Amino acid sequence: MTDCITEYIKFCERTTIPSRTVRCFPNNKPGITKDLKALLYKKKAAFRSGDRDELRRVQRNLKVKLREGKDSYRRKLEAKLQKDNTREVWTGMKQITGFKVGGRQPGGFLERANELNCFFNRFSSQPPSVSSTRHTSLSVPPACCLVPHRGYIKNGEKRPKNQTTKRLPIPKLEDTVRRYLAAQRPLLNDDQFRRTERIAHDFQSGVGKQLQEELVAQDKNKTHTSYISEPYLYWYLSFRDSMMLTNPYVVFNPDPKTEYNDQLVRATNIVCSAVRFMKTLRAGLQESGVCHLNPTKSETDGFKRVFRWAPSFRSRPIDLSPFFRLFNSTRIPKRRVDELFTDDKARHLLVMRKGNMYVFDSLDGDGNLVTPAEIQSHLRYILSDPTPAAPFPLGVLTSENRDVWAGLRDKLMAAGNTEDLQIVDSALFCLSLDDEGMRDRFHLSDNMIHGDGCNRWFDKSLTFILTKDGQAALSFDHSWGDGLALQVFQNEIFEETTERPLVHPGSAAAAAVDSASAVRRLQFNLDSELENGIKKAQENFDSLMSTLTIDAMEFKKGGKALLKKSKLSPDAVAQLALQMGFLRQYGQTAGACETCSTAAFRDGRTDSIRPVTLQTQRCSHAFVFQPGRHSVEQLQAMLSECSAYHRQLIEEGIMGQGFDSHLFALHYLADSKAEALHGLFTDPAYAAIDLSILESSTLTSPAMDYAVIFLYAPDGFGVTYSVLDDRIGCTASSYPTRNGREFLQCVHKSLEDIFTVLEGKTLG
Repeated sequence: MTDCITEYIKFCERTTIPSRTVRCFPNNKPGITKDLKALLYKKKAAFRSGDRDELRRVQRNLKVKLREGKDSYRRKLEAKLQKDNTREVWTGMKQITGFKVGGRQPGGFLERANELNCFFNRFSSQPPSVSSTRHTSLSVPPACCLVPHRGYIKNGEKRPKNQTTKRLPIPKLEDTVRRYLAAQRPLLNDDQFRRTERIAHDFQSGVGKQLQEELVAQDKNKTHTSYISEPYLYWYLSFRDSMMLTNPYVVFNPDPKTEYNDQLVRATNIVCSAVRFMKTLRAGLQESGVCHLNPTKSETDGFKRVFRWAPSFRSRPIDLSPFFRLFNSTRIPKRRVDELFTDDKARHLLVMRKGNMYVFDSLDGDGNLVTPAEIQSHLRYILSDPTPAAPFPLGVLTSENRDVWAGLRDKLMAAGNTEDLQIVDSALFCLSLDDEGMRDRFHLSDNMIHGDGCNRWFDKSLTFILTKDGQAALSFDHSWGDGLALQVFQNEIFEETTERPLVHPGSAAAAAVDSASAVRRLQFNLDSELENGIKKAQENFDSLMSTLTIDAMEFKKGGKALLKKSKLSPDAVAQLALQMGFLRQYGQTAGACETCSTAAFRDGRTDSIRPVTLQTQRCSHAFVFQPGRHSVEQLQAMLSECSAYHRQLIEEGIMGQGFDSHLFALHYLADSKAEALHGLFTDPAYAAIDLSILESSTLTSPAMDYAVIFLYAPDGFGVTYSVLDDRIGCTASSYPTRNGREFLQCVHKSLEDIFTVLEGKTLG
């Protein structure tokens, strides 16, 4: 056991701690003389010999000599200063600082210093506090104009407590090509694979090698961020379709105390908690969450004491550096490439109801949260406002094509609405209060994703949605952040609002609060062209949403507990069930992609796991088409084989060793050159795997009921799932080319077969 633990510690050291040879020089403090050094040696000798009397005598003598040495050195420096001799003063300063004229200076001084600071800061209980400023507007250049990424954490800035400082590694090119071909193998026939293999190896030995060298060189000059951050941000901000297709939506669990699920009470508590989170975050006191792949082993006090400084694939601190975009931020529509805008000086909240827009201050003049009773009073005023639904709701414009919306926004500003638009853009966040109760889970999904399109401002970095019956969800702009980091925020909000609510059912109204004066309803000047633009946006919204279907299923015959007892990865089984379901429904293997967070690294964003492997392909065919040809033991062995390989893919992905982000960055870099792209990026196999049929993501949290993601492939499924101890939940979005309900029925049947085999029973 000791050898096992020792080897694991050595493994963590090798994979997480950068090693470098450092030359050491004598660093004697001023005033240390030869006599003092001789006494220090005598002290060591006395200690080793065990002669306590001699040790005490030497210590007394050493103490006297140290005091004399310091006094002598102080008098020497004072004498030099009193002589007003500039040469002598600078000689003394050089001696104090250790500066040597003509001495060899260490190469890469700033980079090396930052690396050492980052490393030793891991051991500190408190982060360094350094004043800093941020850019409040981010404009991403076209791909042909690469510049250092602006707007994210830079060298020297204060990072949240327990923040990871480890940088995202760039995988070796040969490893990326090997993993890429392994992912392609089950999706291609022999001829197709040989062609793709030839193209990939040519890329590796030629153009790819040059691009890799350039990427590594650029990364060395961007120590404040990751090599993938700029390409990802540019991709999102240049995406021209509706933001509804990229914004994730996460539904909160209901408050366990049913009386707190009142719309007004829950909205007030959520607003107060979110503002308190913002204050903690900006003060640099917010704990970064930790993602545990194996909580029973890594979520323990002992593990935290030993490995708190080293992100490993068993326990990973989550990077919160992009969180400055969570509040006071908006994505501004621009032609071709949008901009991110942040104004952290604003104190007001944006509230939407019936398509009308209201604002009021949730922070006082000193930047502190106003009383919860005051916020509750303002929200009560908005909920009771008799103003009818907006005839031309401006919010629906944010669901439009980004270029169309950019043109209409310019017209809005030309019509005299610039100030009100700036108020919307700079608001802390958006709170959407819906006037409709939810009939069922499907109605809830549709409402949280888009509603009627009028009571949302999809451009805001953060939006809370509260239905009339107190159901809550949050939505966020995907360009600046990802799901795992947002889960930290959601968990904090849910925990505080359910365990430490600031307002309660029947709470007394705030005294002497004039909400009629404090709350302002924004009114925009609209001409006929803008009114027609809003009508057209509503028609486009209705057309898009009429084609989207959201379906859900819940498997209740087993979950994480039984799978772990069988020594299987719950995520591997869920992914295998999705593949089996598609094979059962359509009779073929489909390309799949599972989002994998690399939030253990600074600005790590996400990578992709390619769960379709030769092992899962063989196992899926055995369960779906050949259940009678294999014994229970053989099927169990196939499940174990799939699970083991899937675990390997997960570990590679979260440690920054996946191939998707690496190839994406190389593709982005190649696009910046005025040259034809290599055949790897024009290969039909590359395009096919890039647009997966099964796009999936999983998050499990005590705060989350379920999440919904849109799909990018028009003939695919967007799947989110949660594997709980006793059940597995799954939600699928699809367009008319696919039948989501039938797909989930096939997934359910696949899970039944898997659990039947795990119970030792044969398949019928």
